[in-house]
Amino acid sequence: MKLIRFGEPGKEKTGIILNNKKYDTSAFGEDYTEQFFETDGLTRLAAFVKEAELPEVAADVRLGSPFARPSKIICIGLNYADHAHETNAPLPPEPVIFMKATSAIVGPNDNVVVPKNSVKTDWEVELAVVIGKKASYVDEADAMDYVAGYVLHNDVSEREFQLERNGTWDKGKGCDTFAPLGPFLATADEIEDPHNLHLWLKVNGEIMQYGTTSNFIFNLAQVISYTSQFMTLLPGDIISTGTPAGVGLGMKPPVYLKPGDVIELGIDGLGEQKQNVVAYA
Repeated sequence: MKLIRFGEPGKEKTGIILNNKKYDTSAFGEDYTEQFFETDGLTRLAAFVKEAELPEVAADVRLGSPFARPSKIICIGLNYADHAHETNAPLPPEPVIFMKATSAIVGPNDNVVVPKNSVKTDWEVELAVVIGKKASYVDEADAMDYVAGYVLHNDVSEREFQLERNGTWDKGKGCDTFAPLGPFLATADEIEDPHNLHLWLKVNGEIMQYGTTSNFIFNLAQVISYTSQFMTLLPGDIISTGTPAGVGLGMKPPVYLKPGDVIELGIDGLGEQKQNVVAYA
């Protein structure tokens, strides 16, 4: 299945995509939350969809994040060798973990806001894994059993805040609008091989990133298992798995986003996003 949420920000209804058309599943009576995933919501929703007469949703409706705000967004840094190289970082001997504020989540085509006092706002196309059941100290061999699905994520980053303002990376990662998600959550069965997906990103029509998840330093099973050694993963939690080369920070000279820019990005099987960059007001 492909899960969506649609409508005004903060008032989204649930839906699905079938045969490239959007349908309203709000009669199912549940939002796509931690509790939904925890109580086998995907199976229950599939049974509901099979029997229900679903109203169609207008093609041009605004899409929100395809699931409600999770307990946490965990990000894996420097998980592509070419990205580590372009940022002059050594290859990590273990996965690099940082957190991204859930208040940064917006829909896939909502505006990206350049934060107040920002001069180095950057882009990062990423494959994000959505956890389907509580995971703690998971063995690598079992890790993929904990995946509910996958979603496209633009890990927008402010590099000065991240790298030059002292402390951890988090302060450059969690600004409002810095986590566009969607357009849909594809359940695990929709993606035949998550380790062989092309991902790309354009700024103002120019290709900046083009890579493949086959170039992960740490694969998804390793990342899920490793992360679960340090924190309990709850249903609906996101693990964003890193970005390939081509970020603004890695260019010579660096290039950063400014109001008026347009970002477009996509991943095989997970759709596309398009964001207008605007100034903080």
